[in-house]
Amino acid sequence: MKAVIPAAGFGTRFLPATKAQPKEMLPVFDKPTIQYVIEEAVASGIDDILIVTGKNKRSIEDHFDKSFELEYTLKQAGKTKYLKQVQDITDLADICYIRQKEQKGLGDAIYCAKKHVGDEPFAVMLGDTITKGKTPCTKQLIDIYNKYEASAISLEKVPQEKVERYGIIKGEEIETDVYQIDELVEKPPVDQAPSNLAIMGRYVLTPDIFDKIKETGAGVGGEIQLTDALAKLDKIYGNTFEGKTYDIGNRLEWLKTSIEFAMDDEESKNDLISYMKDIIASN
Repeated sequence: MKAVIPAAGFGTRFLPATKAQPKEMLPVFDKPTIQYVIEEAVASGIDDILIVTGKNKRSIEDHFDKSFELEYTLKQAGKTKYLKQVQDITDLADICYIRQKEQKGLGDAIYCAKKHVGDEPFAVMLGDTITKGKTPCTKQLIDIYNKYEASAISLEKVPQEKVERYGIIKGEEIETDVYQIDELVEKPPVDQAPSNLAIMGRYVLTPDIFDKIKETGAGVGGEIQLTDALAKLDKIYGNTFEGKTYDIGNRLEWLKTSIEFAMDDEESKNDLISYMKDIIASN
């Protein structure tokens, strides 16, 4: 199975930090966001990845490319730990790139992958969403696809006041944490939302999604919405992820995520706790 990572957006919610820096390259603790996404793909058994980029996204390609000068410098300095880290990034997976020539929405970004994907099921992993769990989120969706032979998307229950930020589904729970989806709505008003089950940035899709995208006109925000194309599929399933999803598309969530990931690092944890206690005490 191949993975497609849309990473062509302007990152307007993160300005001015994203004026010349892709939001997918903003570090969460000690790694760029998109590296966590690719590591999840690899942990799910995927090593053929297409990243859909746009203008000012060249640093994504540079990050996963080989850096001869840096590797030579680290080797000469005897910094073998850092050398291994740099080489491991390059060796993560086979990564290809294509540009979305116009900002026409997530649906259009996925359509850019049509030739690369071919007539196969594939994963879609948003480049500004990180997941953490015992079983990788994408692997859970692959398992559902294999069981039901249909597209599957990751879901999460969100507070009622936040439903208008997400694509929302209506469906029937057919087994624990698995829903057969009857309806999908992109960013509905709270009083019109069919549930509080939100689509959370991970998908395993059958190749007929490309025909559905082609049939889909502009939706919310004047863009071609992937949610609208998903609603046209004959069968689609949802899975409430056994883990945690981090949407780092805005500054506060990015900061919270970075702190939480730093707390998982034994070298940083105690100093960070002490620092935060001092900050809280002084305020």
